[in-house]
Amino acid sequence: SSKREWKPLEDRSCTDIPWLLLFILFCIGMGFICGFSVATGAAARLVSGYDSYGNICGQKNAKLEAIPNSGMDHTHRKYVFFLDPCNLDLINRKIKSVALCVTACPRQELKTLSDVQKFAEINGSALCSYNLKPSEYTTSSKASVLCPKLPVPASAPIPFFHRCAPVNISCYAKFAEALITFVSDNSVLHRLISGVMTSKEIILGLCLLSLVLSMILMVIIRYISRVLVWILTILVILGSLGGTGVLWWLYAKQRKSPKETVIPEQLQIAEDNLRALLIYAISATVFTVILFLIMLVMRKRVALTIALFHVAGKVFIHLPLLVFQPFWTFFALVLFWAYWIMTLLFLGTTGSAVQNDQGFVEFRVSGPLQYMWWYHVVGLIWISEFILACQQMTVAGAVVTYYFTRDKRNLPFTPILASVNRLIRYHLGTVAKGSFIITLVKIPRMILMYIHSQLKGKENACARCVLKSCICCLWCLEKCLNYLNQNAYTATAINSTNFCTSAKDAFVILVENALRVAAINTVGDFMLFLGKVLIVCSTGLAGIMLLNYQQDYTVWVLPLIIVCLFAFLVAHCFLSIYEMVVDVLFLCFAIDTKYNDGSPGREFYMDKVLMEFVENSRKAMKEAGKGGVADARELKPM
Repeated sequence: SSKREWKPLEDRSCTDIPWLLLFILFCIGMGFICGFSVATGAAARLVSGYDSYGNICGQKNAKLEAIPNSGMDHTHRKYVFFLDPCNLDLINRKIKSVALCVTACPRQELKTLSDVQKFAEINGSALCSYNLKPSEYTTSSKASVLCPKLPVPASAPIPFFHRCAPVNISCYAKFAEALITFVSDNSVLHRLISGVMTSKEIILGLCLLSLVLSMILMVIIRYISRVLVWILTILVILGSLGGTGVLWWLYAKQRKSPKETVIPEQLQIAEDNLRALLIYAISATVFTVILFLIMLVMRKRVALTIALFHVAGKVFIHLPLLVFQPFWTFFALVLFWAYWIMTLLFLGTTGSAVQNDQGFVEFRVSGPLQYMWWYHVVGLIWISEFILACQQMTVAGAVVTYYFTRDKRNLPFTPILASVNRLIRYHLGTVAKGSFIITLVKIPRMILMYIHSQLKGKENACARCVLKSCICCLWCLEKCLNYLNQNAYTATAINSTNFCTSAKDAFVILVENALRVAAINTVGDFMLFLGKVLIVCSTGLAGIMLLNYQQDYTVWVLPLIIVCLFAFLVAHCFLSIYEMVVDVLFLCFAIDTKYNDGSPGREFYMDKVLMEFVENSRKAMKEAGKGGVADARELKPM
């Protein structure tokens, strides 16, 4: 095809309209699933709950044919009570227990049938089967079968869902034991979960601390971008050394502390903490050594990143709303996930009443509609990727507007809102197509991961190797497509072309600048990784100091892991915006240098700082022996 000229921000037209229509139809299908589940009574069964005979709690019920105890009036019985709430069936995702509608949940533990009978007489809440009167609880021979398993744990109603849930964590520990197969000692798992429950306020505070630190780092990046790389490097060195030193100091301190007067339970917790401290200290030491080696190898390329970070910092000064972009994306994802989970719960209670082998009622969907949850799972992936792609397109459009506006005083009042407006008016189809491509890769990978988990320990070595290789290849393909999609969105924001054309143009530009892409991505991503490490180390160090005051009755392992994982995710969400800005700036710069040479009518759009970066990077690459004729042809002098 003939060579097409780039005309940044000049022409706007709708792109990939058929894909937008397809996405709208898909969303209508998602709405149909939700509407169908609500229309078949699933909403009432989910919110109010129902007993094992098909009666919805809190209302009058119609009689079901051939179902005993159905059609009862439960107007005053508003809560679902399980006779054995800790009997969990993980395969079928339900509680293997008889469910009854009761007036009130037992707030205190009931140890004997006399206590159950007394509770029924005082509160009017019968906890045994409908066929057994409260006066027969202690005299009937069937009471052991028709009454709840003793002792009856103290329970409280779940807000909005009217189920009596045990207050004690022992049931949750049993549930976790079935999920976590690597814990051979159940007492260890109980102590881990009790540690989380005991230090939940500290965990919440540390999670908020990581959020605040991420916000502060994003603000600091705007103003000290020139020295940010060196500051991050120094702080990470000090943080890793300090964290490692504190861990070894605490380990030595606890090892020397006297243990004669400690009770056995606290002694076991202290030994667990000592073992965890040793593992943490060794891991931190290995991590620090590896980090130092990487920084030693990359020290000569740090200067190349400083100028690029400075330009990105100027973008954040002109576009301050970019800092808050992760909040809007997270808010949209949370809303969609809440809707998705609610609809999934609706699907779990929809269908017609069917009597199972035990004589109790289950609700099942028959025919083609029983596969609706597959459609629902695909919707989770596609729409989630669509929301993330909208963020990428919004950021790309705002940065493109900044870069290709020669006089920065003529920028729109809010480039972010202008970019959102262009996205909604012109490019939703492109975003839908790009997110669908990622979905096509992600679904097979998830299916293979599910197969691998189901066949764990059963398949031979060859099959295991093939499965892992396929999963790894699909993961790599997904990451490559994500990077190409992001650059395709940038090309669409520049020239308003459809997805395939934009992806092809972006790919050609990236291939022509392969060496520069590798250098910028390697050094820039490493610097942003150092920022994430800084936030994780700071949050983890604060967690160690706070949890140190609870060492006598709290196991550290799980709370600290939760806090560090959350801190890394929060830092990743915020610094990924900075990474997007750097990638968009680079593509704009590559297009600028390819199609403009500084002559009249073909002036550069870049500012002076970015041009200095070009010259410095070229000199550095030549000095390192990685420049040459090919690189010189890429850069045209001003």
